[in-house]
Amino acid sequence: MEWEIKIHNVVASLNIQNKIPLVRIANNLEGVEYEPDQFPGLVLRIDDPKSAALMFSNGKIISTGTKSVKQANDAISRLLEIFDELSIPYNNTKYNIDNVVASTHVGKELNLTKIAWAMEESEYEPDQFPGLVYRQHDTGVVFLLFRTGKIVCTGAKSEEQIYESFKKLYTKLKEIGEI
Repeated sequence: MEWEIKIHNVVASLNIQNKIPLVRIANNLEGVEYEPDQFPGLVLRIDDPKSAALMFSNGKIISTGTKSVKQANDAISRLLEIFDELSIPYNNTKYNIDNVVASTHVGKELNLTKIAWAMEESEYEPDQFPGLVYRQHDTGVVFLLFRTGKIVCTGAKSEEQIYESFKKLYTKLKEIGEI
């Protein structure tokens, strides 16, 4: 496969199984957004690796903005270091990768109508959305294909799944003569 695949975002979730004192975090840290009248969560921006953690008082945390699973791991480790510094207890450090978003460009325009006819698992309604939606049921990912040749993949749970899914899509597009 000759496509260059770029990972744009890795979303991970964690439940520390303990209450998170959002007010104390907001009062003690820079780079925090906390407006409880507008939204019940707190957003903490982390510089290294560049990411954001969305925290809720019930112990649930969502980390987003990293560009690899390793960076997601580093972001969660940094977050737990911050909890240690603030003496915030936690009972769980196991996190899940919920979504990996990646994209590529095939280097030419795509005939989305032809692809829609050839690939049963696709939906293409250009009056509603300019891209073709292709659900790869065996991998669980969703692709958005655009006439310009850009392809976005979402719903993967690992970087390996991203590469495997793109490889399957590449093979399918090659079979129908679209690349």
